[in-house]
Amino acid sequence: MARTRRPVVPGWFAGDGDGGGGGNGDGNGKGRPDGFGAGGFRLLGTRCGDCGAVFFPRVDSFCRNPGCAGTELAEVPLSRRGTVWSYTDGRYRPPPPYVSDPAVPWQPYTLVAVELAAERMVVLGQAAPGVTVADLRVGMPVEVAPGVLGEDAETVWTTWWWRPVPQDEPRPQDEPVPQDEPASHDGRGRA
Repeated sequence: MARTRRPVVPGWFAGDGDGGGGGNGDGNGKGRPDGFGAGGFRLLGTRCGDCGAVFFPRVDSFCRNPGCAGTELAEVPLSRRGTVWSYTDGRYRPPPPYVSDPAVPWQPYTLVAVELAAERMVVLGQAAPGVTVADLRVGMPVEVAPGVLGEDAETVWTTWWWRPVPQDEPRPQDEPVPQDEPASHDGRGRA
């Protein structure tokens, strides 16, 4: 019997991770009507129709911008690539929704905070298997990739990982190019 692929948190990413593209993040592999693109694994956020602010994790009821009362929110695929903002290793077994078997010895993992290329926001995630803190440096390019967090007899629990981008690999054609941001108080486009 084939196991069902299910995201650990439904609606936070799209693409089934098998190179077929599409998918609506629920693990059923059905294509998206919006032309998401072949091999298009992406994190999903929401954009406020009033102020344009983008959020991850997604929110579907109100704008998180404290200066906006907007409620018209649209799902948007986020940048596949970004730069390492910070990183650390996790040496403890995290609580749910993290899926792990308490009978299996714990293996440390690497956490990466990534500033997305176009959105200029930081998204936290686990590094791909085999990527350690010794492999990372602040400012290096990384990309989001489909991952498997755990498996049981009926289900493959899917998630996202961050992995380093080879230096000679070109930017995907559908990837937004970061815009120059106006000067600000901290010099990074933030007030």
